[in-house]
Amino acid sequence: MSIDVLVGMQWGDEGKGKMADYLSASSDLVIRYQGGDNAGHTVINEFGVFKIHLIPCGIFHSHCTCLIGTGVVLNPDSLIEEMDVLERSGVSLSNLYISERAQLILPFHLRIDELMEKSGGIGTTKRGIGPAYAYKMLRKNLRAGDLKDTEVMKKALTESADFANAQIVALGGEPISLESLIEKCMGWREKLKDMLVNAERMLQHYIEADKNILFEGQLGVMKDIDLGIYPYVTASNPVAAYAAVASGFSPKLIRRVTGIAKAFSSTVGAGPFPTEMDSGEAAMLRGTGENPDDEYGARTGRARRIGWLDIPVLRYANEVNGLTDITLTKLDKLDSLKEIKVCTGYLLDGEEIDYMPDTGELSRVEPIYKTFSGWLSDTTGCREYAKLPENAKTYIEYIEKAIGVPIKHIGIGPKRAEIIKR
Repeated sequence: MSIDVLVGMQWGDEGKGKMADYLSASSDLVIRYQGGDNAGHTVINEFGVFKIHLIPCGIFHSHCTCLIGTGVVLNPDSLIEEMDVLERSGVSLSNLYISERAQLILPFHLRIDELMEKSGGIGTTKRGIGPAYAYKMLRKNLRAGDLKDTEVMKKALTESADFANAQIVALGGEPISLESLIEKCMGWREKLKDMLVNAERMLQHYIEADKNILFEGQLGVMKDIDLGIYPYVTASNPVAAYAAVASGFSPKLIRRVTGIAKAFSSTVGAGPFPTEMDSGEAAMLRGTGENPDDEYGARTGRARRIGWLDIPVLRYANEVNGLTDITLTKLDKLDSLKEIKVCTGYLLDGEEIDYMPDTGELSRVEPIYKTFSGWLSDTTGCREYAKLPENAKTYIEYIEKAIGVPIKHIGIGPKRAEIIKR
């Protein structure tokens, strides 16, 4: 039996979807353990090109059981839409389940999110993620399991709607009718009731049966609600430890924590981003949006902010997650660069620091750069590490040494097969 956790080492958008799809081939159970449909995992395989927002990437492997876990906030409308796309592409959903303890994103969460953004937000995707997690903590939300009993559902919905509509009116919006909410939830019930399971019991069965289990996270450490660049963060914990917290198993059982890092940096939304490139440099790496691996948000389509690789961020990701290995993605995006910068440390008010500063200080740091010679050759055809250009190997080995964690996989293209295993 093995429990492996896949985490983002930067601000998200590191290429976790491709690696989750790749690692699912040897997994029996794949669990999405936090977040909502505010971000996406891009997967390219024999079925086509997909931007998956809620369903675990193991869905493309017929032997895998896939579970939307307890720590997720679930918008059933988004899930049903995603299910329809996959089914039309010939992907079976017979192995897809939902934790009955997963929190639901309701229409009033989206309305509140939109109104808050209008009044001066942080650049959220307006998918209702923050309000849904907030209502979870207020104990005023519906869980997926509430859909099983219509009387329980109606009672909980009535109490939540009264509270939410008062907030909506206070923010200058129009309240949502209880009747429309009940009708929507009844529709969700018919579509999803047979997929609801006791997730903790399911997980324990797989552990007891000595199966291989993969936990798939969303976003990255710098967007963690507690450990990231607050308030410019998501509303959950995309770190390895939360897989155990949200799913109900001992963290001692985690065998492997794989960190996913892009060969440069990117982020979407506001907040400090120390190694951000100027617009000309960024345009070379961002692409036009025509290709599935161009630097545009999988959910929003927004152009990502682009920066040089940031070693302090990667070290911080290792400290927080306890990484056993790293996958370095999108190395091929650097193929045409004559010189490549790497941030090796920060100066804060003129003095070098050896820790990850909080948001205010991070916005003031000056990055310390080391410059590497580029390799100016196409790496997309490489399938063996030895065949990479020498300068590319120098770059990889520097990163590995600087973080102190082995780089076991290297992405050199968006497709499932475009991975070098060391």
